[in-house]
Amino acid sequence: MTFDVEVLLKGTDAVVTETVTQETEASAWTDADVREMLLSTLRVFARASHDDTAGGDVALRGLSWIVTDTKDGVAIAIEIPSGAIAAGPFDLAADELTQMVARVISAGAPTTTSVH
Repeated sequence: MTFDVEVLLKGTDAVVTETVTQETEASAWTDADVREMLLSTLRVFARASHDDTAGGDVALRGLSWIVTDTKDGVAIAIEIPSGAIAAGPFDLAADELTQMVARVISAGAPTTTSVH
């Protein structure tokens, strides 16, 4: 499956959009797939902000997020101190994705070298 990630960096007006490919369709996601979606989304942000760790590690800390219904499915909006990210749409119920994201973030992440 593919989904769009839109990045708006703090202090700019330009939205950077990148399409991400993930192996598993959203309707069949496990928590591991949701973790990969979140990490892929944050890597897009790192590339858009010209962060040297763009291909490397990112962390699932220091962010605020919400899952919201859209006309084409659900999307996740993420806010971090240096900008905002929107990813989706995903073919999944909003409450299901909300629960999965909450579990993934609360479970923590492997040791990382960069926090956004």
